[in-house]
Amino acid sequence: MAQVRRIKVIVPIPMDEAGVSNRAEQLPDDFVRAGFQPEFEAVRWGAALGDSYHDTLLMDWTVFQAGVTAEDEGYAGVLIDTVSDSGMRPLRSVLSIPVVGPGEASFAMAMMLGKTFSVLTMWPEWFPLYEKTLTEYGWWSRCASLRSIDTRPDVTELLEGKEEVVFGKLKAEATKAMEEDGADVIVLGSTTMHQSAAYLDSELPIPVLNPGQVAYKLLETQIELGLTHSKKAFPAPEVPKTEDIRKGWY
Repeated sequence: MAQVRRIKVIVPIPMDEAGVSNRAEQLPDDFVRAGFQPEFEAVRWGAALGDSYHDTLLMDWTVFQAGVTAEDEGYAGVLIDTVSDSGMRPLRSVLSIPVVGPGEASFAMAMMLGKTFSVLTMWPEWFPLYEKTLTEYGWWSRCASLRSIDTRPDVTELLEGKEEVVFGKLKAEATKAMEEDGADVIVLGSTTMHQSAAYLDSELPIPVLNPGQVAYKLLETQIELGLTHSKKAFPAPEVPKTEDIRKGWY
């Protein structure tokens, strides 16, 4: 029997099992390739909404804490459940297994599918998350716009029960991104928005990327191809503090 390759999916906000289960629905059983097993796990403490530089710092640190032991725990890869790619590059510096973030993965996929893309998100408080990653990756020239529906998100219940109002707002902003900003592709700005992906894809004439799914499939592919990040690009620390991190020193 082939060995199951487990993938650690780190939720960047502390929440109960019901909240984690809602987020895990973005990867239904029939979407996961045979021989793989994604396991969602929320951070133990930290940010509430990702709405500030305060929360950005906490997400980077707590995602790093949650993932630093993944290789020793037998995981084949790490998926970060936020388009902010929180803690992704630090985890690459301490892990040899592949680490993928939905922001980098979706932006790269968007640039393969079109000339420009727009990030469509729930509220402008999340704009700094994309500004950080787009600047770090050097991809501003391909980003047509950042657009939001100015609606406070629910990071645990997600869009459930709000579809009638939220979906229409998202379609309207996506249409503006396409017609006014020149976007060829729409990238959803949060994995918490995954419930809207199928609707928007059916309503718009351009691709709509569901970031959690794009990142997950790219991670599966990296694992199957035996690929991981370059240690020249992401060198290991000369003096690692892994044991201190495991002890929970923060």
